[in-house]
Amino acid sequence: MSQEIGLHSLKPAPGSRHKRKRVGRGEGSGVGKTSGRGHKGYGSRSGSKSRPNAEGGQMPIHMRMRKLRGPHMKKSMPFEPFRTQTQPVNLRDLDARFGDGDSVTPHTLKAHGLATRSGVNVKILGQGEITKKLNVTAHAFSATAREKIEAAGGTCTIASPEG
Repeated sequence: MSQEIGLHSLKPAPGSRHKRKRVGRGEGSGVGKTSGRGHKGYGSRSGSKSRPNAEGGQMPIHMRMRKLRGPHMKKSMPFEPFRTQTQPVNLRDLDARFGDGDSVTPHTLKAHGLATRSGVNVKILGQGEITKKLNVTAHAFSATAREKIEAAGGTCTIASPEG
């Protein structure tokens, strides 16, 4: 038996639609009497509003946060002007993905699934061992990474920063 599909047979998926909560329809309904508003107080009255930033007398978060006024103050934006953003690549990943004598550049790293963030400098870190002779070009090297690459017979070259 084939079922005809058309505009007349469309309906929402089971469980995707919920019935509206009808408050104030008797105590047996579960939301009768005070209709989910509790007893007395501002929230039980008609016309009561809840402000999303009200914290009940506690100092609001927007007043607790530090003020950022102008570039002349130490506390103003940017928070950390001298932090450099780099993406790390460890030697064990290079050893697993590249063959002996291969040339490793930020472009080839991206092709092999490493250093996939575009426009972010690549730093080679020294975790793991390297057994292959690789010619590595990156924006930065840790001291142990440089030491291990050169001990395996490879070379380390600093790439020009991406702008």
